[in-house]
Amino acid sequence: MQSAVIIAAIALAVFLGYKTKINTGFFCIVFAYFIGCFWLDLKPKALIAFWPTNTMFVIISVSLFYNVAAANGTLEKISRSLLYACRKFPGMLPYALFAVAVILSVMGAAYFTVLAFLAPITLLICEESKMDKLTGAVAINCGALAGGDFLGVIFRGLMDSSYEAAPELEAIDSFVTCLKMFGLAVLFSLILVTIFRFALPANRNIGKDIKFEKPEAYTTAQKQTLYLMVAMMAVVLVFPLLKLLIPGNAVIKLVAGKIDVGLVAFVFAVIALLMKLAPQKEIIARVPWNTILMIAGAGMLIAVAVEAGTIDLLSNWIGSNVPTFLVPIAFSLVGAIMSFFSSTTGVVCPALFPLIPGLSATTGLGAANLFTCTVLGAQSSAISPFSSGGSLILGSCGNEEERSSLFNRLLFVATPISIGVAAIFNLIVSMVL
Repeated sequence: MQSAVIIAAIALAVFLGYKTKINTGFFCIVFAYFIGCFWLDLKPKALIAFWPTNTMFVIISVSLFYNVAAANGTLEKISRSLLYACRKFPGMLPYALFAVAVILSVMGAAYFTVLAFLAPITLLICEESKMDKLTGAVAINCGALAGGDFLGVIFRGLMDSSYEAAPELEAIDSFVTCLKMFGLAVLFSLILVTIFRFALPANRNIGKDIKFEKPEAYTTAQKQTLYLMVAMMAVVLVFPLLKLLIPGNAVIKLVAGKIDVGLVAFVFAVIALLMKLAPQKEIIARVPWNTILMIAGAGMLIAVAVEAGTIDLLSNWIGSNVPTFLVPIAFSLVGAIMSFFSSTTGVVCPALFPLIPGLSATTGLGAANLFTCTVLGAQSSAISPFSSGGSLILGSCGNEEERSSLFNRLLFVATPISIGVAAIFNLIVSMVL
């Protein structure tokens, strides 16, 4: 009975968030409070302790640093420079847009930041180059999502947390898992972009009469910001990679254990502020508080579900009733359906990741593959106009007529194709790897 109520509460929170336009996390916190304290008899302090402090800290710190690049125009300059480099190969524009989004996202820019900057530029380029806007939208959405899997800051935290809730199981290396997830996400994205590039008739005329203006040179502040972005990425990646290459070295292992993305980001954010690369007030204002609250609220409700045994129950049900070879597709489709109306990082992964360690142990399926199938499935419907990606792209449309047309195409063309391709891709991945 408790599990049924909690599952209904999660579904209701997502529905109410969509219907009322109020942050889903708010409803999650309310449901967590009533169910946790008044039904499960948790103490209020115990419930508050479910607030995902680590995840919230990382998002805030990383956002603060990369908001410097957003505020002083570095991200936009990188985008325009990379696109200008593709001027002699206009037919490759969808892949150039994808590459730009991946690079910006790999360098640490948040998914929302990448789309917020690229969506207006992309729609404009689509008009000038006679490229179907749906193709451009899919390209930057896939790129921003795939690039975010490289560091996988939020996913790594959720993976580690899912194993903390099951201490009897041996945890996987979340860093290695995210690198694998990144590679598969890029491959899946390229397949999807290729489908839209060559299947849509409007793309036959890409590049006719297109003109690219050479972007202005980087300012001193933008150059310095770019150097800091590269330096931070090196600090975050070098020692974990060295640990994989030289596992027996005690010094490398010690330093790698002290490297934390959130703390490193704060160090570089302070350096950027001391160099006066962007106004402090503006970079704080750009922090995605709405997303943070959604992730934190969903995390609290999921923690209540774990406390009530709901996660174990659901895991056992899937393991007992779904054929083993179809479990990856089940997670892919469930993730896609949930992400259709909500956030992958804020709702879907906090709800499904805790199921995976136990399910992996009982079915023998690789946990890394299940995590990957869940993420790719959820990301496949992020292009939905009701989800974060699609809504950001729609918000960049110049007029209501264009917005209405793109809304229908995102909903009835891009979303079902993406979900279907992801399900097939995940099935193949689970059988091959």
